[in-house]
Amino acid sequence: MKKSILVAAIALAFGATHAYAQAPRAENAFLSQEDAAARSARVSNVDYALAFTLTGKETFSGATTLSFDLADNKQPLTIDLDKATITSLTVNGKQVAPQYNQWFITLAPQDLVAGRNTVVIAYQRLHSTNGEGLHRMVDPVDGRVYTYSHFEPAAAHQMFPVFDQPDLKGTYQVTVTTPADWVVSSTMRESGVQDVENGKRWTFPRSKKLSPYNFSMHAGPYKVWEDNSGKYPMRLFARQSVASQVTPKDWFTYTKAGLGFFDQYFGVPYQFEKYDQLLVPDFLYGAMENAAAITFAERGFLYKEEMTAAQRQSLAGVIMHEMAHQWFGDLVTMKWWNGLWLNESFASFMGTLATAEATEFKQSWQSFYSGAKQGAYAQDQRVTTHPIETPVPSTANAFDNIDAITYSKGASTLKQLRHLLGEEVFRQGVHNYLVKYSYQNAKLDDFIGSLGEAAHRDLSGWTKEWLYEPGVNTIAADFSCAGGKIASFTLRQNAPSAEMPTLREQRVQIGLFNLGAQGLGLSKNVAVTYKGASTAVPELKGAACPDLVYPNYQDWGYAQVQLDKKSFATAQASLGKVDDPLLRSMLWQSLWDGVREAKLPLDAFLKTALANVPAEKDYTLLGEVTNKIVFSFDYLSAMGPSAAKYKAKVGAQLEQMAFAATQAAKGDNNFQRRWFSTFLHVASTPVALGQLSDILSGKLVVPGLNVGQDLRWSIINRLNRYAYPGSEALLAAEQERDKSDAGQQAALAATVIRPDGRIKEEWLGNIGDLKTKLPFSKIRTAMGSMFPPGQGALGELSAELRLSNLSKLDAAAGPVYMRAYAASMIPASCTPASVKRLQAEIVKSANLSAGTRRSLLVTHQEDQRCVAIKKAMTVF
Repeated sequence: MKKSILVAAIALAFGATHAYAQAPRAENAFLSQEDAAARSARVSNVDYALAFTLTGKETFSGATTLSFDLADNKQPLTIDLDKATITSLTVNGKQVAPQYNQWFITLAPQDLVAGRNTVVIAYQRLHSTNGEGLHRMVDPVDGRVYTYSHFEPAAAHQMFPVFDQPDLKGTYQVTVTTPADWVVSSTMRESGVQDVENGKRWTFPRSKKLSPYNFSMHAGPYKVWEDNSGKYPMRLFARQSVASQVTPKDWFTYTKAGLGFFDQYFGVPYQFEKYDQLLVPDFLYGAMENAAAITFAERGFLYKEEMTAAQRQSLAGVIMHEMAHQWFGDLVTMKWWNGLWLNESFASFMGTLATAEATEFKQSWQSFYSGAKQGAYAQDQRVTTHPIETPVPSTANAFDNIDAITYSKGASTLKQLRHLLGEEVFRQGVHNYLVKYSYQNAKLDDFIGSLGEAAHRDLSGWTKEWLYEPGVNTIAADFSCAGGKIASFTLRQNAPSAEMPTLREQRVQIGLFNLGAQGLGLSKNVAVTYKGASTAVPELKGAACPDLVYPNYQDWGYAQVQLDKKSFATAQASLGKVDDPLLRSMLWQSLWDGVREAKLPLDAFLKTALANVPAEKDYTLLGEVTNKIVFSFDYLSAMGPSAAKYKAKVGAQLEQMAFAATQAAKGDNNFQRRWFSTFLHVASTPVALGQLSDILSGKLVVPGLNVGQDLRWSIINRLNRYAYPGSEALLAAEQERDKSDAGQQAALAATVIRPDGRIKEEWLGNIGDLKTKLPFSKIRTAMGSMFPPGQGALGELSAELRLSNLSKLDAAAGPVYMRAYAASMIPASCTPASVKRLQAEIVKSANLSAGTRRSLLVTHQEDQRCVAIKKAMTVF
């Protein structure tokens, strides 16, 4: 009998009326779900009064007054606080000696009371430099110091003592002392700013109830723009040295549109009174939905020249994504980290919907299909696929399964559920959920239950099929014709494998297309709800026999489309005859799927691309297809010497096509920059690299093309990647010219990417030194630049060492470091030997953390894919 069961049995035998004692909390940096549940069962009505003193130096000090109700004082209670120096600890008015292990404080039962407790903790701590906790950055341009907080998934305790779990919501009252020229943003708008000795004291009123990871506080000498033209006051913050790269008008336009859209769609007004957005340096992710003080990574949203349409769409989409979280995530919050997928999936779905309906980017669902959704399909076909809903035993595992399945498969699933239930039914279910659980924590069943109630149907079977089973199904049209008419039509559904046998219910549209004088036109489409292995579609009987059938027309469903033989041939031969951009995108994707599955030779795909892409007039689709061309070029580069002859030949053709299109697009800035970006990413011959060098120097002028600072760095990076003569001197000169943080990062990337063994060795040492004083942002940049496709021989010099050290590094480094390292530093060289070596490491390194092991498995599978694509080619 297990010890816990035995203890419980004894308690029952003696008539005990309270729960048996919990095992002590594990002495490590993470919080288990079990310990979190035990704590939230005892603690309620949490209030924080937070006082911070910020000087701009490497350390800060704080004092937290934590008040809460406690159900009993029969057991110790822990408060999370990471790597701080505690200067005093008072529990219910009594000063006590801290029992503190650098991860959490343990309060003794005798110091606590059943009822209201007050704990006051004064402490000091180093600012973080890895993007979590209270991050500090010194601007290399002017020496100004900036700080910002980032707490997801569970890093609030890297800034202040806290019950760091989502289901212990609390209120936050904040006081911050800062240098005189600083400004402060938090969940509430400041109620007072006073002059004090050597600075200012900012006071913020008590907030509404929030989970710790949704609270934030950011401080520094930020430039601030304000817009009060809408229902809610809006502000935008950025570092002084990059303020000229910010276009406040775009930010405020999309923010105002989004707030209006969500207020109406959700039927619940925005709850947090004001709306601040901050561009911050060294940020780990794209953005973070802190309540009323959202942070955005500078690298994704700062541009030294006018934004392209694609960049503005990206900005609008991320603003909308984070804004959706203000309701779904901040107002109603998951109970534990296994609900993080629903947070992100819902925000991805709603962010795309809002961008499509509230901005000029009406084609946002097409962009979602070709970008985010394809990422989900790729992830869902990997050996590491997993259900959308997965257990998270500890905060150490919170981000293990945060990937394209979490964000994009989940969003796609919600999109098709909206089609299945009906748009208004879905919206009503969301509204009911937000109203019922406002300022509370909720679980998946609560959300699905609200949708089911609105639809008057039981969604438990749907939930099991879609959210608790992994894998993506394939659908295909099976039809026969007689006398030029369809005689029979069945929609077939296949499960991914015997290990993943689930067949799902879903509503899709089937589109029939015929070739005619006007191109490939839609002749008929019908909506069908299918389930099981086969679904007859009698509505199509008697329709004209099609030249092409697309069984997920307009992309309602989440399924891999397998074109029948006739439709595939039509797609390959008639792409230029398809008027509908979304259908054209889907057909291009079918061809690319054929490449990735080693069924369509890569050289055949490139031949089709060379014949069709120059005539593409849809800006969004052009970006999709040119991205696939770049991926193709990277595959050829990774294949090594055996592919060199074909790569040189087709590479020159791609260069010429892209450069000619760049010149031809001089009247359209968006198209010209998209084509030049393609040229930049395929340039590898001396001729093309020489053209880039001449463009940089001004010797070659492309009419209409503005060669600004961002583009200069991109060109310098490409020239250094191939060690073009004089490129090292160009790098040094540009580094001297651009002293900004972005310039330093770009210079580092261009240095590390050089095919120079000495440089690689030096930076391998820096990357492997876990005690380095270099900012993590620089280490991460170096990781991503070390071994680009085409530098396989250099990568092989350290491949064995990197693999042999993987387990040791994984055990010593934290998850933030390993997410970056494992994504770019595990060696793969597109050879059978490399595949075999990775397989051996998989067997050998059974004790890797979940995240690193996943990266190892994915690297192995993608290396296998590269070998298969190489083998399928017909030109060598």
